[in-house]
Amino acid sequence: MYGLFKKTNNFSEARKQYERKLEYRNTILDVFLLLIGVLSAGFGLKGFLMPNNFIDGGATGLSLLLSELMGWNLSLVLILINIPFIILAKNVAGRYFAIKTLVAIIALGLCTAFIPYPQITNDKLLVSVFGGFFLGAGIGLAVRSGAVIDGTEVLAIASSKKMGLSIGDFIMGINILIFSLAAWLLSIETALYAMLTYLSASKTVDFIIEGIEEYTGVTIISVKDEKIREMIIEKLGRGITVYKGERGFGRSGEKVYDMSILYTVITRLEISKLKLEIEKIDPNAFVVMSSIKDMKGGMIKKRRLK
Repeated sequence: MYGLFKKTNNFSEARKQYERKLEYRNTILDVFLLLIGVLSAGFGLKGFLMPNNFIDGGATGLSLLLSELMGWNLSLVLILINIPFIILAKNVAGRYFAIKTLVAIIALGLCTAFIPYPQITNDKLLVSVFGGFFLGAGIGLAVRSGAVIDGTEVLAIASSKKMGLSIGDFIMGINILIFSLAAWLLSIETALYAMLTYLSASKTVDFIIEGIEEYTGVTIISVKDEKIREMIIEKLGRGITVYKGERGFGRSGEKVYDMSILYTVITRLEISKLKLEIEKIDPNAFVVMSSIKDMKGGMIKKRRLK
């Protein structure tokens, strides 16, 4: 009895140590991503946008617009503009998220204030594209670390629930307002370049958050499910989940026979090969594909397409 109790304690202690190790590792990774994100966003602002009087969308774009019009210090404006969003973040995503966001935004303000980034170019097209790219990379890396350096998304999440709008629609509405103000107070050309900057930044954010590879979830219904299962495991080297289902036809949905429903996750590079192999086995197979933003575990990263 004593030996069993001792083993239980040892297991519990080992489990706690493992959990602490994971927490430390995740914390270090988050700090690293946040640091790189802040440096990247600062480079996009001071190396491209600020010297050429360009603006972007969201809270950062509003800060740039106010700094341009009023002559205020951008670093201070960035922090002040985002304070309401930080307070809101506590209610939307919790205290820990709000603290990380506060640290990230203050770090960005200090970064733009004290780091002497070089001005890269005066070419307006390059400024729009690459200024947006580095700013978007910074925002995306901050999100990966569990924080934000642009509070617009926090406002969008909170407001979309009350207004019945999607987060994307709400952010678009805010940016339309900012770009309209830029066209009225600065110039139409500035507003157009601001739109280009925003597009570059938003696409980069999507790329950073969703990852380099896009995953696809595939559901397969076939009378030759066993052969397809073997093909996915042997030829593609992918794991597979088998659900038990019942097949039906017609409006009444009469049950004909039990069957297996196959589900697997592949990369976009493997879609063509999977379709071809399924076609060889069962041309009448019913295949449904859906995009997956991110995933963890399984066999997806252990082997590559042959």
